[in-house]
Amino acid sequence: MRIGGLASGIDTDSLVKEMMAAQKLPQDKLTQQKTFTEWQKDAYRDVNLSLSNLRTLASDMRLQSSFNSYSSTATGSSVTPETTALSVSGSYKVEVISLAAGAKINSAAPIKSFTNPTVAAKSTDAIGTAGSITIKGSGATADIVVPILATETYEQVAKKVQEATALTEPKLRMSFDNTTSSFFISTKDMGANQNFTMDFSTPELAGQVINSGASSFDTASTTPGSFIKAATNGSVTFDGITVDNLTSNKTTINGLTLNLVEKGISTITVQADPTKTFDKIKGFIDKYNETIKEIEKQLVEKRYPDFQPLSAEQKKEMTDNEIELWEEKARSGLLRNDPILRSAIQELRQSFTSPVAGMPAGSINMLSQIGINTGTWSEGGKLFIDEDKLKKALTDKPDQVMALFTNRVNDKNVGVGGRVYESLNNVVKKLSEKAGSPISLVDNSQITKYIKQMDEEISRWQTRLEKIEDRYWKQFTAMEKAISQMNSQSTWISQSLGMM
Repeated sequence: MRIGGLASGIDTDSLVKEMMAAQKLPQDKLTQQKTFTEWQKDAYRDVNLSLSNLRTLASDMRLQSSFNSYSSTATGSSVTPETTALSVSGSYKVEVISLAAGAKINSAAPIKSFTNPTVAAKSTDAIGTAGSITIKGSGATADIVVPILATETYEQVAKKVQEATALTEPKLRMSFDNTTSSFFISTKDMGANQNFTMDFSTPELAGQVINSGASSFDTASTTPGSFIKAATNGSVTFDGITVDNLTSNKTTINGLTLNLVEKGISTITVQADPTKTFDKIKGFIDKYNETIKEIEKQLVEKRYPDFQPLSAEQKKEMTDNEIELWEEKARSGLLRNDPILRSAIQELRQSFTSPVAGMPAGSINMLSQIGINTGTWSEGGKLFIDEDKLKKALTDKPDQVMALFTNRVNDKNVGVGGRVYESLNNVVKKLSEKAGSPISLVDNSQITKYIKQMDEEISRWQTRLEKIEDRYWKQFTAMEKAISQMNSQSTWISQSLGMM
């Protein structure tokens, strides 16, 4: 029970609050420190996210596919070409002799319900006859025997066959179509090695699946155009050179990827086109400069020690505008002169400016040779592009520019793209260890552990302050009781003397 100034006339509540304000100073300071640390953690994570995005771009700069400085056109519809970083300028005659295809079998005629031959079957109907289906590939794969129950539906039979061949060659895809009341069976892959045989243990079962009057079917020995189609290899000639036994309708010849569409002849023209590579390199450099500029800004941002995070009580006494202006100062310099970021800037600068190892004598081995240079140290790690020089290098020496970014020695990335990627990977890892990753739900970072420690200390302080406040109130209550007792005694004495 708390008695506040009834006997003494003292504003006990205000007095206790003033006394507690002094006691709370260490807790308030710890709370401010926690808030500042949380702001700092958020700042680290924002930088980490920016560097992670830049790392994704740098990852592409390690790959030869990113340096495709060629474009292609084709006359004729037999093939669709795609250039690669290894394409060679010129004109090429391409003839598609045959397309790769998978093996197919479908019901020769619509299947009728086993229980009512006048009605077309549905996928949910029972197949009505028991037996087994034996499937064998054209290779040495062992026979696959699929037992069929009369009570199983057409849909269940299709699923059973498909699952039975999921780990074999060929892998079959089988379904029952309600629109046509037919089974459709095909191989997942293409090429002549995908041909297979399908044998039925009884004519009745064959009739309920293929509906052709036979019990054995071989895709490799069937006349094309019937309800069975054979699997075939693709074949193409490239400037008179035949490439056959293709098990896909996509192949790469002389650095040119060919998508086979139909039989016929096409003429493909390949020419240098530095625009795509130039845009990719420039986009990467622009993003790098944007990221580095923001980091440099935070490294030199002024810190205002007199502006600490505001408490809830302090905010109540300020306007929104005053709070905004105060916190702008309080949040300034969160990452000022941070050693991780300062070291990262220096490492990235070196990754861009150092010669690339393993390049042939006389080849381009530095970015400055293709028009990409760093500025002065006062400009941080910012890069500047001589666009004309870069375009000329991409036109005249595209292979050397590609090697400058993607070169590998002893299976290790030593090109500019690889070095920058590794530098970014290192700093992202360090920032994640310090403040956690913005893309991970798991956070065992140093700052998070420190914040938890502060939370525990704040909680202990809160318990301590509650005990102190309770003690103050007990002392004032005892005083009030004593004063009240003295007042009562004084009144009694006065009354007694007055009666004499």
